[in-house]
Amino acid sequence: MLAPIQFLSASRQNLWRLTWIRLLVLAAQAGTLGFAYTSATVSLSWLPLLLLLALSLSMCILTGLRLRGSWPVTELEFAAHLVMDLFIHSSLLYYVGGSTNPFVAYYLVPLTIAAATLPWLYSIVLSGLALTGYTALLIWYHPLHVQGESIDALLINLHLFGMWLNFVLSAAFITFFVTKMAQAVREQDEFRATRRENSLRDQQLLAVATQAAGAAHELSTPLSTMSVLLNELRREHHDVQLQEDLTLLQEQVQLCKGTLQQLVRAAEADRRQTIEEQSVESWLDTALNRWHLMRPEATFTYRVLGTGVVPTVLPPVDLNQAVLNLLNNAADACPDQLAISLDWDGQWIVIRIRDYGVGVPLAIAEQLGKPFFTTKGKGFGLGLFLSQISVKRVGGTVKLYNQDGGGTLTELRLPQTHTML
Repeated sequence: MLAPIQFLSASRQNLWRLTWIRLLVLAAQAGTLGFAYTSATVSLSWLPLLLLLALSLSMCILTGLRLRGSWPVTELEFAAHLVMDLFIHSSLLYYVGGSTNPFVAYYLVPLTIAAATLPWLYSIVLSGLALTGYTALLIWYHPLHVQGESIDALLINLHLFGMWLNFVLSAAFITFFVTKMAQAVREQDEFRATRRENSLRDQQLLAVATQAAGAAHELSTPLSTMSVLLNELRREHHDVQLQEDLTLLQEQVQLCKGTLQQLVRAAEADRRQTIEEQSVESWLDTALNRWHLMRPEATFTYRVLGTGVVPTVLPPVDLNQAVLNLLNNAADACPDQLAISLDWDGQWIVIRIRDYGVGVPLAIAEQLGKPFFTTKGKGFGLGLFLSQISVKRVGGTVKLYNQDGGGTLTELRLPQTHTML
């Protein structure tokens, strides 16, 4: 999985853009020197200038070949390319008038790129190199020798044209390329932040799963012991009232043991991917029936709003539990007159659960969905947290909205695909 991320990294994208800038600058430099050569108005050292242009072209070709490889582009390598550009630019200016050449202001483009894409230490080093080059060109350079009449007027015109061309190129590069480079760096930072957040969430989920597995293992022994003792008590005592209480306790113990066994079966089914494709209506009907057995005191209305072909789903096991958790949260807020609806369009399957409880306090709205945070007097604050993780795994979202008439609207969105695994 590393290769695609490296290929799309900000440094790699920016190095491609830097190569395009080099090619455009090289074309402008070659055109300017070609005009000077054909017009024979300026006497220049053509051999070193041609060698420097060839070096710049070679850098573009070698960079293009290097970017075909899979190894990542580091910040140091990107800074080294900018240093090479400063060297070539300084060398060209040395043979074409030094600091008197209007293209001396192009020093600002590599520095702007460094400031937008690299850490401040690299920017300081590159600024020092640019300042050193500019200062050296104030002292050492080959002055331009213009041939023909009206030398002063021609020098002024060439200088003004050079200033205009330098401004156009610099403005274009900064506006387009540098903006794109900075955007690529921001997007990569956001991507890294998202990965860190997902990693932290996965660590929290792993901790919860580890605790749940340990609790399930530890509870099996005392539940078995309780079942044995309850059977003995039922055989030894024949009081009718006591027998009813013992029977109720026996049923509760069996329910707990069945829940633990269901956890194991669900995990095994998820591991083997033994999940059947079914219509979203059938899947939600099954979940609602199971939930109503768990919460018989809750009253609700259920409507199917979607039209056309009913989408099919392959829901993972934990997605079923996520729906149950959201239904339980709504019933905990207010078990009366819950409004449940199912809708779909060409892209999404939408399940809405409307309750008429007190709603979500705005002061704690941002805390909802975090592990071990709850607004109830009971519970561990894991239901919404685990539900959000399960839904995000299949590319969906869970959102809660306060309603004007009181209560909360829980909206579960799932992508309308045939594979949610």
